[in-house]
Amino acid sequence: MRAIIIAAGSGSRLGSITDDLPKPLVKINGKSILGRQISLFNKMGINDIVVVTGYKRDRIKFENIKYVVNNDYSTTEQLFSLMKARSFFSGELIVSYGDIIYDEEILRHIVNQEDNFLLAVDPNWKQSYEKRSDNPAMLADFISLNNGKITKFFTELDEESVNFDEVVEFIGLMKLSSNASGVFLKQYLAMEELSKKSVEKLKIIGFLEDLRKTGVNASIFNVKDRWCEIDTGQDLEIARKIFA
Repeated sequence: MRAIIIAAGSGSRLGSITDDLPKPLVKINGKSILGRQISLFNKMGINDIVVVTGYKRDRIKFENIKYVVNNDYSTTEQLFSLMKARSFFSGELIVSYGDIIYDEEILRHIVNQEDNFLLAVDPNWKQSYEKRSDNPAMLADFISLNNGKITKFFTELDEESVNFDEVVEFIGLMKLSSNASGVFLKQYLAMEELSKKSVEKLKIIGFLEDLRKTGVNASIFNVKDRWCEIDTGQDLEIARKIFA
């Protein structure tokens, strides 16, 4: 099993903290976001780790890690960064955003499941955003469900989405089986061949919706508490309390 961590962004919403530091290197109680992820993967026996860098890439220096670079990180989205690692898209994969932290049990669960395409989601996202006044929920990635079945991947939350479907937040952590990683890559390459411009600005959540529309089925598992996304100074304080 291999892990790919997307760590290319600048983290501009953290202000001066990331003036000379990539967001994945921001420390939570003495250990960086990226360092925490790498340690957890190693603990799960996953030592084949690829990190996609971009902003301040020379600052990211971990031993026994493979690196790829998205030099266009400032003008492209997550999907484009992820697919800089396309040569590593084979076999079982864990894909993780580089600005989230989560505990061991969450990762253990996703590693041990046999699902073809498994996404970690937070059903209690409303409670978390009540504490994040400087980070509106409208910027998050969501999945709507109907009787447990995924009906849509989307951003731009609205009242209709909340009222007519169960809505969960995609936290930025997923597992692909060998088959799923092949399907993911094939779909991306087909879209890129049609229009490279179309994939440069496409978020992963939008790409998952495109996959769903082609008939690709994904499953979810619920994560409650014990994870944090780090976008703002307020997020940092919340994370430091949870992961004290």
